[in-house]
Amino acid sequence: MKEIPFYKPYIDKKEKSYINEVLELDSPNKVERLENDFSKYINSKYSISTNNGTSAMHLAMCALDLKRGDKILCSVNSFPSVAEVIRHFDAEPIFMDIDEDDFNVNLDELEILLEKNRSKKLKGAYINHVAGQPTDLDRLYKIAKLYDIKIVEDASEAMGATYNGARIGGLKADITTFRFSPQMKHAVASGGIMSTNSDALKDRAKLLRNHAIVNEGWDRYGNLGYVYDVVDIGLKYDMNELNAAYALGQLEKNREFIKRRQQIAKIYDDELKDCPHVSTPVEKREHIFSQYIIKIDKNRDGFARELKENGINTALHYIPIHLLTYYKHKYNIRVNDFPHALNNYQKILSLPIYPSLSDRDVYYICEQIKKIAKTRV
Repeated sequence: MKEIPFYKPYIDKKEKSYINEVLELDSPNKVERLENDFSKYINSKYSISTNNGTSAMHLAMCALDLKRGDKILCSVNSFPSVAEVIRHFDAEPIFMDIDEDDFNVNLDELEILLEKNRSKKLKGAYINHVAGQPTDLDRLYKIAKLYDIKIVEDASEAMGATYNGARIGGLKADITTFRFSPQMKHAVASGGIMSTNSDALKDRAKLLRNHAIVNEGWDRYGNLGYVYDVVDIGLKYDMNELNAAYALGQLEKNREFIKRRQQIAKIYDDELKDCPHVSTPVEKREHIFSQYIIKIDKNRDGFARELKENGINTALHYIPIHLLTYYKHKYNIRVNDFPHALNNYQKILSLPIYPSLSDRDVYYICEQIKKIAKTRV
């Protein structure tokens, strides 16, 4: 039987060459190169790399100097890491419902919550771009300016995504976080990065990233300066050279990755447009299809099970945070408190979409979906 993984990284000589340079211990600093190249790619002033994507998120909250009892607005339809990094400060995530078409945060609800929470404790909003389609950033930035709040964008699935032709991460967010880690249980490499145009946020993030150590500097071999001091409670989030080498190779191919995913999405769109019980993604803005999320109106779980039986692995993006045990109990949230997110969750299914997926496999997936859909009454 054919077996199609949900995700498979595309790795070629580029990554292997960079990794070998690192192992030979006689190459230019790959971390610095990655940060510089990434800033050029998204047109941001600064990029600060981390050992994984969640570290970039946590470091962003540290840079904002989040404290106990502070509040951050975030979508209920996001990966748990968004709320998790807020809770690590004993701060409070305030969840918002979503737009059922693009799965991003409902900006009407954002405005309502900002009106209700006019407090110094409300520090900002952490806004994710689901599946690689940005939210309405023009409106978001206007809201942020009106209510004087910080905006952090979770671009974990939006590396290279554009809004009105400009790349996410180089726009008006205070901080934007990204990840390089493949969508696999056992990732071949791990990396994150945060971008900002703020000198102050950059300085604080770089200080805290490595134990808040101030010293005479590091030499090219990684030896610590003879005299050092610690000026805050820091972290150990810096990226190593091997992960930077992998990330650099992936970054250099990101334009091609996006182009290929968009080609696959076009096949899915064309093949599934008239498929009963299946709805294809709604493109409201420029979309890079880090995920291709369909909706199944009849027994989504059974549909996914039959696809698995035919060798096709799928996923969910996302289980709404208010349905997860910790948050449900911590905040006494009812299942129906976020009706749009709940309604979507009962239908969504993410299909395989990655550069190394062949057209033949894409057509096979579509064939199996149409075959299963015919059995639904």
